[in-house]
Amino acid sequence: MQKLIKYIFIGIFILTLCFDEAKAQPTSKPLQGQQVQLPQISVTIGNKEGKGDLAVGIQILLLITVLTLAPSILVMMTCFTRIVIVLHFLKQALGTQTQPPNQLIVSLALFLTFFVMQPVLDRANNEGIQPYLREEITQQEAITRITNPFREFMLRYTRQEDLALFLRLSGKDRPKDASELSIWTIIPAYTLSELRIAFQIGFLLFVPFLVLDMIIASVLMSLGMFLLPPQLISLPLKILLFVLVDGWYLVIDSLLKGLLTT
Repeated sequence: MQKLIKYIFIGIFILTLCFDEAKAQPTSKPLQGQQVQLPQISVTIGNKEGKGDLAVGIQILLLITVLTLAPSILVMMTCFTRIVIVLHFLKQALGTQTQPPNQLIVSLALFLTFFVMQPVLDRANNEGIQPYLREEITQQEAITRITNPFREFMLRYTRQEDLALFLRLSGKDRPKDASELSIWTIIPAYTLSELRIAFQIGFLLFVPFLVLDMIIASVLMSLGMFLLPPQLISLPLKILLFVLVDGWYLVIDSLLKGLLTT
């Protein structure tokens, strides 16, 4: 222990000498009358000629706006709404409070959405984004080509009643062709249709588990076990039944078939 303390003091003494020596060295000063030149940095947005469809600054602003609205675009223009609502209904029907976690459900719904929307995204990329990057089309034409695959996808799953509702509320006449419909009319109508379908599927998911709850409650009452909560018995049986019938496979298979074969 004494040797360790001795070595610590020796180290501190050596560091002190080094610090004094460094402090004593003269620092280089600039010559009198000589100015220190600082590097100049300039940022230029756009080209000198000012050509192009849109200024780069406005393009950056539009890009930031699109990134800000990306979650809303994901929810409103894809099948994400239907998938995530059905998975949440399935969780509630099983009666498991925290399993699977909400983060896992949302992540699964997100990747299933990308799986379903892959043909639409590929078409939007090939027909709109890539030609625009090669400067073969204008920006307005690129926007039209990018949104056309999403329009067709949404119209495929939108009810005529929902479209008629928003056309009536907007005070517009019913167009002769679907291509004349505004995207701002299609998006809320499509979302309303997706909510209706998701709640219908959710009801069908609740039915078998509700029947199982009723059977277990009747059995417990007939046995005189009034103090035993039915959920305590039904929850393990629900999980067992769901695993035996391969419930996750059946739910995901039905969801994706309804989205890919329609």
